[in-house]
Amino acid sequence: MASFKTDLFQRLLFLAVFLSVSGVTSFSELFFIKEPHDVTVMRRDAVILDCQAHGEAPIGIRWLKNAAALTESERVYLLTNGSLFISEVESRKDKSDEGFYQCLAQNKYGSILSQRARLTIASLSSFTQQPASITVMEGSVARFTCKIPATPPPIITWEFNRVTLPLATERITVLPSGVLQIQGVERADAGSYRCVATNIASRRRSSEAELTVTTAPSPRVPLRPRIIAGPQNLTVAVHSTALLECMATGNPRPLISWSRADHKSIDVHKTKVLGNGNLLISDVTPQHAGIYFCRATTPGTRNYTIAAANITVLAAPSLVEWPESVTRPRAGTARFACVAEGFPTPQITWLKNGEPVHSNGRVKMYNSKLVINQIIPEDDGIYQCQAENEQGSVLAMARLIVVMSDNRPSAPRNVRAETVSSSAILLAWERPMYNSDKVIAYSVHYMKAEGLNNEEYQIVIGNDTTRYIIDELEAGRNYTFYIVAYMPMGASRMSDHVIQRTLEDVPSRAPELSLTSRSPSDIQVSWQPLSHKLSRGRVSGYRLSYRTSTDGAVTQLELSGHKTHHLLEGLQPDTTYLLRIAAATSVGWGEPSAWTSHRTPKASSTKVPLAPELQLESLNCTTVVLRWHLPAGSGTGLQGFKLSYHEESEPEGALTQIPPHHRQHTIGGLDPRRKYHVKLLAYSLMGEGYQADQTISTPGCVSVRDRLVPPPPPPHHVYARSNSSSSVFLHWARPAFTGGQTVNYTVRLLLTHTHTHTQISLMVTDLDPNTNYEFAVRLHVDQLSSPWSPVVYQNTLPEAPTRAPEGVKVTLIEGDMALVSWKPPDELSIAVTRYTILYASRRAWAAGEWQILQREGSVTMALLENLQSGQVYLVKVSASNQMGDGPFSPAVELSVHADAHASQTHGTAFSDGFYHLDQRSMTGIVVGVCIALTCIIICILILACRRKTRKSSSTKSIRQAGGQTPPTAGRLANQSQAESVEVMMPMMRDHFIDAKGGTNLIINSYGPVKPTFTGVFCLCQDVKRVSSPSYPYHHGTTLLCYTETSPQHPPSSLHGLFGPPGGDSEGSHSSEGSHETGDSGRYSHDDTEATNLSLGVGSRPASLQGEESEASAETPVHEVTEKELHLHMFPMTETTLQEQEMMDTHPV
Repeated sequence: MASFKTDLFQRLLFLAVFLSVSGVTSFSELFFIKEPHDVTVMRRDAVILDCQAHGEAPIGIRWLKNAAALTESERVYLLTNGSLFISEVESRKDKSDEGFYQCLAQNKYGSILSQRARLTIASLSSFTQQPASITVMEGSVARFTCKIPATPPPIITWEFNRVTLPLATERITVLPSGVLQIQGVERADAGSYRCVATNIASRRRSSEAELTVTTAPSPRVPLRPRIIAGPQNLTVAVHSTALLECMATGNPRPLISWSRADHKSIDVHKTKVLGNGNLLISDVTPQHAGIYFCRATTPGTRNYTIAAANITVLAAPSLVEWPESVTRPRAGTARFACVAEGFPTPQITWLKNGEPVHSNGRVKMYNSKLVINQIIPEDDGIYQCQAENEQGSVLAMARLIVVMSDNRPSAPRNVRAETVSSSAILLAWERPMYNSDKVIAYSVHYMKAEGLNNEEYQIVIGNDTTRYIIDELEAGRNYTFYIVAYMPMGASRMSDHVIQRTLEDVPSRAPELSLTSRSPSDIQVSWQPLSHKLSRGRVSGYRLSYRTSTDGAVTQLELSGHKTHHLLEGLQPDTTYLLRIAAATSVGWGEPSAWTSHRTPKASSTKVPLAPELQLESLNCTTVVLRWHLPAGSGTGLQGFKLSYHEESEPEGALTQIPPHHRQHTIGGLDPRRKYHVKLLAYSLMGEGYQADQTISTPGCVSVRDRLVPPPPPPHHVYARSNSSSSVFLHWARPAFTGGQTVNYTVRLLLTHTHTHTQISLMVTDLDPNTNYEFAVRLHVDQLSSPWSPVVYQNTLPEAPTRAPEGVKVTLIEGDMALVSWKPPDELSIAVTRYTILYASRRAWAAGEWQILQREGSVTMALLENLQSGQVYLVKVSASNQMGDGPFSPAVELSVHADAHASQTHGTAFSDGFYHLDQRSMTGIVVGVCIALTCIIICILILACRRKTRKSSSTKSIRQAGGQTPPTAGRLANQSQAESVEVMMPMMRDHFIDAKGGTNLIINSYGPVKPTFTGVFCLCQDVKRVSSPSYPYHHGTTLLCYTETSPQHPPSSLHGLFGPPGGDSEGSHSSEGSHETGDSGRYSHDDTEATNLSLGVGSRPASLQGEESEASAETPVHEVTEKELHLHMFPMTETTLQEQEMMDTHPV
């Protein structure tokens, strides 16, 4: 029994200890059970904002409105559970309950702050866009739109003749954005339309708009697809709805399809199509972000046009890494980490007991981390990490517990400070009262006394001294000091703080001047006050000096220390003035600035633009950003800006032209710690405007050794996507920095262009289409610059062709086939992926029935088949790519006669029977003819030389014989020689093709031409005399003779070139240049084609007929010598040899 009681007692004791420990651990941490959320209410309604905290009692609840303490009243008070109750919401300007609310819970361990909640009062304002009256053609499309700001977003409905229309029918679609779409307009649709906006606050009707419907022409003219309302760039929040509108017109009605630029599939589960082609995405997620293409396509063809839009998805912050509670001894180090994600990138701030934590020497915030060095008992508390962006906020908390020790020395005593100079202070103290013998070192801490987020500096000295001079301080500044004693077991508490001020000094630099002129006889001089570091005290006055560039007399003006501008009047127009300024403190005057020049305007310059109001800012030690705006009335006829800058004491630099719509420019590549003069003026059609002159000094580049901190990391997750053919959307993630720090970014484009930006995304515009660009980003914070981010490459989207294919030519190659050829459009930067060929006969053209051929972008010819004889065909070509279709070329006509021969009827293919030849073609022809003639002459000379060699050898052999050869033998020899000649000469018919592919056919532009002449060749040997025409010869040689029989109709030179009128011929027609035709898509109904069709089939030119008639009366005479041998030879017969012998025996 005793053992049982003992065991029971032990179990009860263990349970009591466990409960006590668990109670401490459970209730010592403070956290929220309920937090307030965004709410929208109507005016004079009651509302409750929830707030319930859990932890060790007692817990106090306080409320903040717009970060300030909320005062309770009869209308606004706390409930017993800590929630806030507003009995009647007010919306007056002087007393409105709208704003951001947070509750603060507190117990003995610290305080925590809830998430931020927004209270919005429902409202419905007036319409910012009323529907407008329109006139459309029957069968076309109609679109009305209205816009009205409201909270919450209103429900939009439409009324037709004051009768509510359904939200969706087969032809009518009402979009949530306030757009009414009517497809296939009918005459019954004519009437009055107005939109009705409704939300919980009110209901409003817009003004009425009239729809007028006109009768469509019959037959309806074919029209290419055209997007009349394309998608717009959207920025939507997660879990909301995104609507991309796409409305197109055309005949026949185009089909609408959607795709993504990144080729990802569209989420079919959360996406549907409203009406004829509007894309609605419900429950948007970050994966829905991207560029979407709306494509309108003519049914049954590949003729289409495209519009693009970008969807940006905003996401509220969510924590990826939370801070954890830690326990640290005094003088130790505590680290808290916090990482959040969202879009835009959340800003991280740290709170201690509900109040913002400020960075100083002991407390630092970087890379989303909070680091507390030299922990003191006052650091004990609850710390919160708050991640916030425009979509909301989220908080996480952790507790720092500071452990105390009794064996540590007490704090140093009797700390005193004495000013030594404008940059040094002497600090002295006494040793700690307790455990002073265990002190091994002292640390001196000091920082500026004024301002927030000042950096604390620390100096460690030995235990053998209690005095130290701190130098390199700023003049005229208050500093706070304290000392900590160290021993092996830890550090003492901080000593009492002392504040001491350094002496003033003369300013180290003069102010930087800004000069402008408001009239030809004045100069407005302005300057920025010197920073405290440069002024070295309070500025008591300024001394302004000026003179002309040709006069040595200097005029000086002394101005009070609070002035920052002065107007110099009564000056000479069109004169260069030199100005400088100096600043003074109670100690004396500082050095004046260098002379700055400024030229007053001419007296006649009264209508030119006024001087821009210029602002300069040093982005870092090598980059300056210029921002400006023009005074009112100076933008009329503006042509642009001219900028020049140069280093002090250096000649002026070259002018830089800036487009008229720019109001910012970045100057890079400057030297650190240099003064630069910047001049900017606007110019218009009236001439150059007034000039603005300003001076700026670049700061020094802070090295890592100087700051004892690493350089900031570069931006990460750099992402680029093409938004259009001339713009790229660039986005990047900001490194984890303190939310309060000002961060600038520089975007590098192709290593030559830079853009300065303060956000984490940028739309880079004015780019070239279909061009690959290189992007990199770096950040600048507190005079430090990060390395460049990894480079990303992005191609801009191609641009739709704007010109038609050139040199379109149509040639009939057979009875029912023709060849179409063309040249690509003269646009080097635009890629062509497809060509479309339209052709139709006259009858088909009148009915709007075109036949369509399509070829890849690398092919520049196509074959037209199954052409009907006796018809005139129209042919035209257009170029296309994925962005759309270009214009069609001018129509080219081709006539196909019943005899299957073609001739051109109207166009530009021929002029007076000749081709149009450009300069390059004519040059090529001339060069080719010259080369051919040169080769022919060389061949003739070679043949002539060989001929002479044979003649000389034959004569020599005959003379050696001395006539001893009998006649019979001579005849036999002649006969054998003739036979050998006959064997060597192959039989040739009228037309032949040799082994190398040659032929005796003559082909001109009309086709093959048959020979119309005949000739007789003879071989003569030992002919002493030949009847007229006579031929020179040598005795004993063989002579090749030619006799020509003149044809009845000898061809003229033009006949030889073009062939007979009635022979086989081919007709071709070419179209040079690229011009808009007014065609719509793949169909043509322009006036030019109608004019072409009105012309009849042309006949041969009169000039050509005249030449033929003259040629028929002429008979050409050909004289053939031994050097002019024709290749058309006929074999000699035995009769021919006998005739030669008779002629030799009986000379004529």
